[in-house]
Amino acid sequence: MGDRPQVLLVSRRALLCGSAASLLVAGCETRKASQTVDPRAYQAFFLWPGVPAPPWLKQAREVYLLAGEVRHQAGSRFEPLRATPRVPGPALWLVVRVERLDWSEAIHRDVQHALALWRAAGNRVAGLQIDFDAATRGLAGYARFLADLRRRLPPGIQLSITGLMDWSAGGDPRALRQLGGIVDEIVVQTYQGRRTIPGYEAYLRGLAKLGMPYRIGLVEDGSWNPPAHLAQDPNMRGYVVFLLGNGS
Repeated sequence: MGDRPQVLLVSRRALLCGSAASLLVAGCETRKASQTVDPRAYQAFFLWPGVPAPPWLKQAREVYLLAGEVRHQAGSRFEPLRATPRVPGPALWLVVRVERLDWSEAIHRDVQHALALWRAAGNRVAGLQIDFDAATRGLAGYARFLADLRRRLPPGIQLSITGLMDWSAGGDPRALRQLGGIVDEIVVQTYQGRRTIPGYEAYLRGLAKLGMPYRIGLVEDGSWNPPAHLAQDPNMRGYVVFLLGNGS
């Protein structure tokens, strides 16, 4: 998500461990006293093409895999970035990195075809995630794009998006409500490149304004001190860790 290839792309949390309604329970995760993000303490991950999957990843509950991208150039198509996976165990999210929203019908067909191939290969496909750096002031236009995309998705496929921390502070409440009525979750990025963004605590205090289920995107080996209010927010569904291939 965000800057390629280092930023998490990088689509429901119950507060009880093992709840069937939740694929990731933040309350069940343990962290080192150093507050460094140890991926092995979490259960949902984003994996960039070319980053080797650690052996323990097969025990994950969910894995977000960057499948392809739609670049900003005129006439661009969906560009696959990996072969169709065959991953027993974790539920998979097919992630598309997006640089433009004026999709042609060919792009829509290519993305739908990729989803069909992933399902036909025997994977448990949870949904499609769109990784687009939507400006805080441009959320209304983004909502229109997502509404059109949503109606095209096959049954059983959820829709996830990535989001910037700025949204919770400066996003138009009406536009955020529109997004909340379209997507199943938003993964809020707390880092840039390989490092946690300083001052993330202040941004995260406004997450309740999103009005939709969200997860927090963390970066492997980044710093993290979870704000106390997150445990009380019913819309908080857990964490997604962006793996850097550090050999954890």
